[in-house]
Amino acid sequence: MKILVIGGTGMIGGHAALYLKDQGHDVTVSGRKPPQATTALASLPFLQGDYVAGTFTVDDLKPFDAIVFAAGADIRHVPEGGDYDAHVLRANGEAVPAFAKLAKQAGVKHFIHVGSFYPHIAPELMESNHYIRSRKLATDGIAALADDSFHALSLDAPFVVGTVPGMSLPMFEAYTQYAEGKLGMPAFGPAGGTNFISTQSISEAIVGALANGENGKAYLIGDENLSFADYFKLFFQAAGNDVDVPSLDQEHPMLPDGAIFTGRGNTVSYEPDAQTMADLGFRRNDIARAVNEVVAQFKGA
Repeated sequence: MKILVIGGTGMIGGHAALYLKDQGHDVTVSGRKPPQATTALASLPFLQGDYVAGTFTVDDLKPFDAIVFAAGADIRHVPEGGDYDAHVLRANGEAVPAFAKLAKQAGVKHFIHVGSFYPHIAPELMESNHYIRSRKLATDGIAALADDSFHALSLDAPFVVGTVPGMSLPMFEAYTQYAEGKLGMPAFGPAGGTNFISTQSISEAIVGALANGENGKAYLIGDENLSFADYFKLFFQAAGNDVDVPSLDQEHPMLPDGAIFTGRGNTVSYEPDAQTMADLGFRRNDIARAVNEVVAQFKGA
């Protein structure tokens, strides 16, 4: 299958692109900038484009049988001086469905969107939190396009951990330095916890969705339920730093309250349902392995 991965120069999309290539697919990656030259992604065909700015054309997308959409906007992507709420509503809520519509017009048969778990686990925040609302609008807009000619669905993921060999990932580089004791910060996790999933599990879910996914469905995917303290503890263990990592009811500089939309001190816990696992078949209990992989890549850097 000829597959285009939007966001294929980033961690989630990049991992998916390489995994799909390993499964025998003809993969092209796309982003605003080319992939990092230090990764195997640099050897794949590259299509430059910006879905928010609307630079893609029907002709750009016509050659592809399937599109994996692994991009999205959050606080990191707001232009300097821009309005956060307006940006995420436009970039996620409007531009993502508009891109899916363009893909359908181009004759693309399969569209897999990697979305967010927040609309599933915190629907009460939909009206007050524009980011969560924007993610729901993206998923609903894609589902509305699904029909016999356009097999479209979403894989809505929780917190993601993983890496692409050779890729610079500042957040996980910092987590590794923290676990090595290089940052002079106390070891702790903010109170509360959530579900986590690895890039490997997401890549496997994408392959499952292409083969067996239910048309128009928004799947809530996930793997392990961990406290934030236990999550950070995995990094310390992987770095060989056997210190206590308590759970403290205070903001963590590496996982600030603004990144925990359900609120510090709250715990989000769930299991993917049986039908999700039957359809998608991704691996479970993969977080420790993924953290070990991350730390092995960045330790000593």
